[in-house]
Amino acid sequence: MNNKVVKVMKLQGKIALITGGAQGIGFATVKKMLQEGAKVVFVDIDQNAIDFASKELSSFKKNLKSIVADIADSKRLQSIINEAIEAFGSIDILVNNAGITADAQLLKMEEEQWDKVIDVNLKAVFMMTQKVAKYMKKKEQGVILSASSVVGLYGNFGQTNYAASKFGVIGMTKTWAKELGKYNIRVNAVAPGFILTDMTKKIPEKIFEMMKEKSVLKTLGDPEDIANAYAFLASNEAKFITGTVLSVDGGTVL
Repeated sequence: MNNKVVKVMKLQGKIALITGGAQGIGFATVKKMLQEGAKVVFVDIDQNAIDFASKELSSFKKNLKSIVADIADSKRLQSIINEAIEAFGSIDILVNNAGITADAQLLKMEEEQWDKVIDVNLKAVFMMTQKVAKYMKKKEQGVILSASSVVGLYGNFGQTNYAASKFGVIGMTKTWAKELGKYNIRVNAVAPGFILTDMTKKIPEKIFEMMKEKSVLKTLGDPEDIANAYAFLASNEAKFITGTVLSVDGGTVL
């Protein structure tokens, strides 16, 4: 008797467009969705990072396309969408993952810092989603996922701009879920806690340990933890979930 277990790919036949996909959580999400059978178009502003990511994922090259672009450039977004559709014929999943920080306390934050973070983390999410949603409406199906943060739920010292952008993503997610549900489009957000990335590896040991202590699990998450959440929400396993903000934070905000 053959007892071989066959892995079922959650995203077989789906096409995903992922922003900020060359590094960290974005890269882990690209890899996870490819492993789950999806074809993936990923966008990043850093050509060197794209080249490295593409090399790392070379075994999936037939199902992978990269685009170098600044998503804060609203004039570039439609061409990104067109390239994705031209490459694989559709967009079934949009992951608004790209994000930046420019931290400062309220009394010291410059207008430029505010504008830069809002442009990438909030306005670009709105503009990209608006354009992709028009396409998904015609198809009468789709999944839209966006990166929020525990900071978007509870705020954080020195991150007025970042908190505002991530609070905004939550508000847009819940609004879009109400507006787009009738077109069979699901809209959800993921709120990561402290995740072990190249950026967090560079912080002082004292701060690193403090971040670990904030979690009831006494550890930081891995990029793959967030990628797994995105893959679940994009799959049919989550077909009755919309308008939700999924916290993946190790109990940081309990």
